[in-house]
Amino acid sequence: MGQSDLDTLLDMGFDRERAELACKQNGGLQGALNWLEKNQDTPLDELKAEAAEEEELAGTSITPLEGATAKSLVCNECGKKFRDQALASFHASKTDHTDFSESTDEIAPLTEEEKKARLEELRQKMQEKKARKAIEEKEEAKRNEKIRMKSTKETQELKEELARKEQIKEAAKKRQEKADDLEAKKRIKARIEADKAERKRLAEEAKAAREGRALPAQTAPVAPTPSASKPATAHTEARLRLQTPSGNILKTFPAETTLFEIAEQLKAETGAEVTSFSTTFPRKTFEQGIDFGKTVKEAGLVPSAVLIVK
Repeated sequence: MGQSDLDTLLDMGFDRERAELACKQNGGLQGALNWLEKNQDTPLDELKAEAAEEEELAGTSITPLEGATAKSLVCNECGKKFRDQALASFHASKTDHTDFSESTDEIAPLTEEEKKARLEELRQKMQEKKARKAIEEKEEAKRNEKIRMKSTKETQELKEELARKEQIKEAAKKRQEKADDLEAKKRIKARIEADKAERKRLAEEAKAAREGRALPAQTAPVAPTPSASKPATAHTEARLRLQTPSGNILKTFPAETTLFEIAEQLKAETGAEVTSFSTTFPRKTFEQGIDFGKTVKEAGLVPSAVLIVK
């Protein structure tokens, strides 16, 4: 290959070292272009190592002509002809063919029109290859994005589920704390009443002793128990008519159930998020994030009520 072919490759924008390797190994412009296209993604160091190995390649036999001038080489194993030894060596390195001979057949060089046509064909192939690679990269990016979105969605759903469980747990904890406080207050009140009764009895005994009279027989005071302070009509359940966009639902809940728990149960049954409960008489609205920590007893919905669900 002449210097003009190297200049042509450089004018096309190829790296000098790659172009020189192509010129050295192929011996023709079209072969060099094909080699460059095939090895465009191969690192330069690997190409140099391969070239060194090809230079050391031995065992290729070329049968010389007798009494004639050789104008080309022919592979006796496949019949393919080559313009010079560089092309024949390249063919041998790719096919492992080793039997070559000289030939008097002259291989006509490519015309300018043929060179231009082959260059244009090579450019078209390279553009098509780049276009296919761009499409593959785009599809790969889409697949990666789908995987990322699925992972993000699953993570978000897990976080929401953990948050709901934590809210339910917190609501149950608050109910227990309220019940414990109420029980403690009842015990303190009972103790105070018992102390009052005891002080009154001792005062009456002291007064009777001063006056020199005997006290009438009295029964020992009975300390009031927490259950004695409960109203006779204490309600432990609430019957609720829940008016939802999909219809009315009748439910009975313990008096210590929170509005948050009712909202979660409705969400599980209807699939709709509950943002508020409202009553028409008296007119009240219980908002999510503000009033949902209240129990139905604290909200005044015991023993029964009608709630508009939104």
